Order: sequence, then structure tokens, then C-alpha cells
Amino acid sequence: MQQKDYQKNSHVIKRNYSKKGPNFTMEKQHFFIKFSKPIIDEIDKLLAKVYKLSNEELDFIINYDIKYRMGDELSNE
Repeated sequence: MQQKDYQKNSHVIKRNYSKKGPNFTMEKQHFFIKFSKPIIDEIDKLLAKVYKLSNEELDFIINYDIKYRMGDELSNE
């Protein structure tokens, strides 16, 4: 399920190159993992149960790198 969500939240960019050689097209897929955060949080909650983490430990894990995952979106709220 998580991989399907990653695919849904991605897009492919095609670029054409032709500098001093044969022409070719390159495709690059860009993933926006921050849009899959709800699924990642659910996985964290399941793992917290398996490892018997406290609510404080789970909260730390979920929020640990939120500013890096969410980027500029947090400053726009």
C-alpha cells in the first residue's frame, strides 16, 4: 500500500539531450514522500505497538523530522 501511495504522489519528467553526441531522452521520476505522511504515521503506530513504545516515544518518532518531511508547508500554516 505504501509503495502505491509513493507512486501516486510522484511524477516523471522527460528531458531531451543532444550536446556533442547522439540525441537522447532521459526520464526521471520524482517522489514527494511528504504526501504519504499519513500512511507513514500509521506504520509508526503499528511498530510502536510491536516494540511496546510509550506514547511519548511514539510522539517523538512521528514528529522527529517533520520539519524536513513537510518542508515549507509548515511555515505556510
